[in-house]
Amino acid sequence: MSLVLMVVIIMALISTILIIVSFWLPQMNPDHEKLSPYECGFDPLGTARLPFSLRFFLVAILFLLFDLEIALLLPLPWGDQLESPLLTFLWASAILLLLTLGLIYEWMQGGLEWAE
Repeated sequence: MSLVLMVVIIMALISTILIIVSFWLPQMNPDHEKLSPYECGFDPLGTARLPFSLRFFLVAILFLLFDLEIALLLPLPWGDQLESPLLTFLWASAILLLLTLGLIYEWMQGGLEWAE
């Protein structure tokens, strides 16, 4: 048999065994706690339409913004291999400057204060 056919057979065998075992392992007697919906710390017996704090969304968006900053700056070490590493450095500095100015503005406006 070829190596590819052997790998496909082993992969299908392992997948089938894992699927069969996954049906046997879980407990089949759910209780009240397992059947109740998970509501992120809120009381699941109350209304599901409780308003979230606007501060929560602001902090979440700020986190996503600075997480995106890290994703944009991760390839920076490979930028010195380009034909113009100075241009790469200038673009990265512009991104950092823009985000730093945005952070300072948000800080001055009091957007980072959790409690008023």
